[in-house]
Amino acid sequence: MLNLGLDNLILSALAEDLGTGDITTMSCIPEDAHSTGTFKAKAEGVFCGMEVLERVFALVDSSVKVTPLIHDGDAVSRGEAIAKISGPSRSILSGERVALNLIQHMSGVATATREAVEAVRGTGATIVDTRKMTPGLRVLEKYAVRAGGGNNHRFNLSDGVLIKDNHIAASGGIANAIKAVRKNAPHTLRVEIEAETIGEVLECLEAGADIIMLDNMSVDDMRRAVELIGGRALTEASGNMGERDLREVASTGVDYISIGALTHSVKALDISLKFKD
Repeated sequence: MLNLGLDNLILSALAEDLGTGDITTMSCIPEDAHSTGTFKAKAEGVFCGMEVLERVFALVDSSVKVTPLIHDGDAVSRGEAIAKISGPSRSILSGERVALNLIQHMSGVATATREAVEAVRGTGATIVDTRKMTPGLRVLEKYAVRAGGGNNHRFNLSDGVLIKDNHIAASGGIANAIKAVRKNAPHTLRVEIEAETIGEVLECLEAGADIIMLDNMSVDDMRRAVELIGGRALTEASGNMGERDLREVASTGVDYISIGALTHSVKALDISLKFKD
């Protein structure tokens, strides 16, 4: 499900957390101690990150066994068991915080995404993420958005064209920017461009944009823009969408709603690990 860079990401996180060694654990836990425990949700939400949870402990100590009890994308209730774990106590404790940090964050992203998806259900609008990601965690956050029922926008700058306001300013206007992209970018990529006013929407249409991003527009302006576009281009609502009434935005007829808050300021889902006495 996740790419081959997952191990490098986890190993880096473990090295950062362990430093030269887990002094507390090594000092008070006997080398031959063995523990069993349960990961539990401490709040309602959507779980994501089982592969990450398993891989953290596999990289710490292959003798640690993680037994999944649910799947990514499953709704969880407060107190619900997520996974069982057993193995050398030292190994479990040394990987515990990295595992929790990652799955709590991924589950927070999945939970926020599910809430947004449910808010627009039945309207025809699709919830997508943005590139406002935590550096180094993009692959996990993009995956968590999908687990929550959302879709991914471009993964990075190389796999999609999105002409923003600064591109427009630096290239001499909307028409110039689109013309240059058509000439220099692969013909297989759709051209998306940002518009902040109805006048700019008309310019984007005339220049042949495939997707028009309606940036920070009022609901009335978005509705008017969608009517003017009339299906000649796809539409994407953007700009502080995490603070907007998503169903109201979706009612304008936009095809996509992109939400940076799904990843850049999401609240982690509280998850704990408790050993059995």
